Amino acid sequence: MSKAPRLVAQRTAAALAILGACASVAHADFDIPTGAPSSPLFGALPFSQEMPMFEEFGTKPVPTSNTCPTCVQLPQPTTCDGTPDTIALDNFLKQTIYPLPQRTANTSTQNPWASKIGSCVYPLAQSAAEGRPTGEWFSHQRWGEFTPKVFVQTAQIGARANRGLRDTVQRHTYSNGEFAPGGLYYRGGTTSGAQVRFHPNMPVQSPKSIWTFDGTMPPKLLVARYGEPIVFRHYNALPIDYAANNGFGAHTITTHLHNGHTPAESDGFTGAFYFPGQYYDYRWPMILAGHDSINTTATDPRAGFPNGAGGITRIRGDWRETMSTLWFHDHMVDYTAQNVYKGNAAVMNIFSAVDRGKEGYLCNYTNAANPNLCLPSGTSLDWGNRDYDVNLLVADKAWDASGQLYFNIFNLNGFLGDRATVNWAYKPYMNVRARRYRLRILNGSVSRLWKFTIVTANGTRVPFHMVANDGNIMEHSVPFPNAESQELPGQGIGERFDIVIDFKPFPVGTKLYLVNLMEHDDGRGPKEVVPLASVMNNSYNGDPVVGKIMEFRVAAYTGIDRSMNPADYVEGKKKMIPRPTFTAAELATARKRTFEFGRSGNTDSMPWTIKTDGGQGLGTDIHRIDAAPNKGDVEIWRVSTDGGWAHPVHIHFEEGQIIGRDGGAPKIWEKWARKDLYTIGNEAGLARTFDIALRFREFMGTYMEHCHNTQHEDHRMLLRWDIKNPGQTIAIPAPIPTWEGTTYEPSHDNSGPGSSLAGSP
Repeated sequence: MSKAPRLVAQRTAAALAILGACASVAHADFDIPTGAPSSPLFGALPFSQEMPMFEEFGTKPVPTSNTCPTCVQLPQPTTCDGTPDTIALDNFLKQTIYPLPQRTANTSTQNPWASKIGSCVYPLAQSAAEGRPTGEWFSHQRWGEFTPKVFVQTAQIGARANRGLRDTVQRHTYSNGEFAPGGLYYRGGTTSGAQVRFHPNMPVQSPKSIWTFDGTMPPKLLVARYGEPIVFRHYNALPIDYAANNGFGAHTITTHLHNGHTPAESDGFTGAFYFPGQYYDYRWPMILAGHDSINTTATDPRAGFPNGAGGITRIRGDWRETMSTLWFHDHMVDYTAQNVYKGNAAVMNIFSAVDRGKEGYLCNYTNAANPNLCLPSGTSLDWGNRDYDVNLLVADKAWDASGQLYFNIFNLNGFLGDRATVNWAYKPYMNVRARRYRLRILNGSVSRLWKFTIVTANGTRVPFHMVANDGNIMEHSVPFPNAESQELPGQGIGERFDIVIDFKPFPVGTKLYLVNLMEHDDGRGPKEVVPLASVMNNSYNGDPVVGKIMEFRVAAYTGIDRSMNPADYVEGKKKMIPRPTFTAAELATARKRTFEFGRSGNTDSMPWTIKTDGGQGLGTDIHRIDAAPNKGDVEIWRVSTDGGWAHPVHIHFEEGQIIGRDGGAPKIWEKWARKDLYTIGNEAGLARTFDIALRFREFMGTYMEHCHNTQHEDHRMLLRWDIKNPGQTIAIPAPIPTWEGTTYEPSHDNSGPGSSLAGSP
């Protein structure tokens, strides 16, 4: 393994005293929460608080001048275990981006916390303000082509009260649609006063317990458009003292946009982390895959973005590669699970010609030549309406007797919480109009898979359609229930399912429920799917997160629903976004690789391994390159497992197509989809093997493939793969960050000649 874990190994010892007392479990047969007693509810009842809607970061234009006489630097903390003053931090984040982002890492500006770090850690000979690895290896690729047009700056920091920092940058301006006075989601026109807590009855979270973007709730949403490159300046304002974490979490971070078509230096490589006081400029080009080879004259009206004045600005690339629902989160080596669970996760909605976020406007359902699918959203804004387009971040959590967030760092099989949260709220309710909604569901757990259905109070299933899988709008919508499944498929960690549901058939005042039927008894993977009847008649008494987790309350709607009817886009009818094609010749000649996820030959403390192309089961080594496809190539990757556990396998950068599932055809919700996450396992209807076709384009560099049960990932179930130019013989070296800068160590190519896949297409 690399030197990187040496910088953080001491943190485990610091957590022992805090977590050692938590030994008993809630159920003899169910280790939930993992290694701890039940989380107290402090009198909170299910469905007694309203679900918070995501708060937009808000983008601003990148200035043209690299001068800012009034700009200040990131405020220093006054103590080694503290964080910056909250008012000073808000004032800092309100100012423009300065210094301007640049192609290579900024080493001329020094870390503004250097003096404090010197007194808390050791005197620093140097420490740059930007923590991006220096030099050409991590310089921004194609900087002149995709120079950022807009920016977001935020700080990862401990929990604090929201003071309305982002109020003025909400696109709805608290004056449009359901966010205007009298609307369902107005909330007084501000988020000021919002505390970081799971329920109003529960304690406010300590700055050492939860670390979020801005340090505040509601959780954050980045609204983006294709064709508008973004620089996401992410400041690390976490405590200098690595032990100031309430027993878990690393104060070094690296941010992965899951699953952006993003150059490697901005992908959040696990070894490219940075330290308190520093920032990292992630440049996300916002281009369509195929930019270099398809629609290069930008003449296709389906490839583009809304211009704010009713039109579409056309761009290069393959419109069939349009993405919609992404998220970004920490990817720190050995600490991804802890950091994401602690709050380092946000969502991104991308708007485009086909997914404009405006209903009733040049809709595809009225004219097939119109690209706008008119998914449920709203009508007030030219694009990006959120009135009826709602993000749901679902995660299981646990807290200790004092109500502070709890995590078990010692169980390597996986971590399960015993309390269901949606958008960080314990079992909330949501008011909905009697009309169609788009729900973008993200599994933000550490180890838990979910299996959702929506029911009435008496247990009758409510029909809905899946319209996007892993954030990608599908070729055809898929109705649920269907012949292959009554409920949504098992949703792996990091998977996104977008569904459209119609509340119109239900009388005002009706209550409906989002129900989880996927049972776990420990963190290795799901045990079985619980019958809905057992949940609804209250006879089930096992996994405490099985059952109703969210309530929908139907309110009157006096408008006209101009959104698309997903039933018009099922198989045999209209298409939404056709899948990109692979020719028979491409698949026949594609290089084939195998990746087997399991436990084989590693240590007890780092048990999880991946076998590449039939070789030895190996754990993470950021110096080792286990696959090296050429830029422009098509390959077929087989991911598989043969153990008694589940692994949601995530392949960074490119979206793949499932061309084989356990030697047969994909399921109906897979065959129309492009995906980046493939959950394999032996239980609850999961597949043991997927064959995936991938095409590698536009950018090169170092990426990752790993299990998204992040406890497995952190304990060595992650590998590095690189995209290279044909004929390239020099391997990109591995970055080794320190307080004083980044050094590089040689990498070695273990990608081998590839393997044949018996029975693959």
